[in-house]
Amino acid sequence: MGTKNLTRNRPASMATASTTLLLSLALLAFAWAASPSPDAEAISRFQEYLRIDTAQPAPDYAAAVAFLRNQASEAGLEARTLELVAGKPLLLLRWPGRRPSLPSVLLNSHTDVVPSEPSKWDHPPFSAALDEASGRIYARGSQDMKCVGMQYLEAIRRLRSSGFIPDRTIHVIFVPDEEIGGHDGVELFVSSKEFKDMNVGLVLDEGLPSPGEEYRVFYAERSPWWLTIKAKGAPGHGAKLYDGSAMENLMKSVEAIRRFRTSQFDLVKSGQKAEGDVVSVNFAYLKAGTPTPTGFVMNLQPSEAQVGLDIRMPPDVHTEALERRLIEEWAPSSRNMTFEFKQRGSVLDNFGKPAFTPADSSNPWWPVLGEAVKKAGGKLGKPEVFPASTDARYFRKIGLPAFGFSPMANTPVLLHDHNEFLSKDEYIKGIGVYESIIRELATHNDEARDEESRAEL
Repeated sequence: MGTKNLTRNRPASMATASTTLLLSLALLAFAWAASPSPDAEAISRFQEYLRIDTAQPAPDYAAAVAFLRNQASEAGLEARTLELVAGKPLLLLRWPGRRPSLPSVLLNSHTDVVPSEPSKWDHPPFSAALDEASGRIYARGSQDMKCVGMQYLEAIRRLRSSGFIPDRTIHVIFVPDEEIGGHDGVELFVSSKEFKDMNVGLVLDEGLPSPGEEYRVFYAERSPWWLTIKAKGAPGHGAKLYDGSAMENLMKSVEAIRRFRTSQFDLVKSGQKAEGDVVSVNFAYLKAGTPTPTGFVMNLQPSEAQVGLDIRMPPDVHTEALERRLIEEWAPSSRNMTFEFKQRGSVLDNFGKPAFTPADSSNPWWPVLGEAVKKAGGKLGKPEVFPASTDARYFRKIGLPAFGFSPMANTPVLLHDHNEFLSKDEYIKGIGVYESIIRELATHNDEARDEESRAEL
């Protein structure tokens, strides 16, 4: 009788087991479908970083560093924080190589971003809003340059997960104050013992997006001259005509500067030169007049007037000729004019040579970089002079090779603009590009050249 019962109950037991199995498989399938993909997780981490308000003049460096230290820990990197100026932390991350005697590779990124005008944006600048239809992530810093800093870390996550071990040590640093000159950041850092101990052989820093298919790469950049020109003259009645007023003297200079600016800009418009190859001059502000609670006194000619200029010079410019023009034409003492530099960058490195990194076969790093991008399915465009200034200039100044590179193709240039965005697809693609770059640079073996580089430094 017991045997009969067992036989009779077997189909029911099998049905129950089958139901349980199907239910388990369904739950597993649901869990698998519900779990975010690695790309989705990378996008989420990028958005989290973008939401930290690090805009000048009051960047939340503490929150940014705390977030990045956590990311570094998850990626298995050594981390320490250095403050050369109180309240302005540099985060130093390290991935030790198998051959620490080889010069290391340094990946640089700045944590601060420029201010924004929220009312001019379609999405709040620190919302990191993802437009599902276009795939665009809108945020201040999405192009300049929080994308690159996170792409470094995401690429390292991938490489470590695959079991890759670098020959050369990889350093990743997140630095403050690049958007206001880098004086309390990289400029101080390159003189520190901590930097010297890194034994750096090559630096990668930020570049610019490319509207086309090719990635842009920068081997030099224009050096800044920020200055004010001041004109003085006797005050006079608003109805009086006389020579040598402050405003008249200043406007003569403004017109001379405008003509020079036009001549340089015409070279760019005609295609004879790229933007980074000419001297750019832009008017930052005009200041004159006697203020009142509701405006300015209209019947009084002011005794002083001044203009602020942002001048950028490529590494091959004749700076002595430009300064003569400044003294003789733009601010001549004969018209009761003076000028003052607020920042005076040099186009030369510390060895008296033009501050650029060779982008040809004379530089062993150059073909490695190009091949790495190619292996990732990309292509480098013609090497350019960066039209503005980045922290890379401080590395080139001490003789280190440094390239500016941000893997953003098919992307309009919106650095410092309203509605700055980066496509999530381009961001993910850029991670793969950096994965290839780090792999190739970290295994590049050119010991003879490395010894030569160390001797020069």
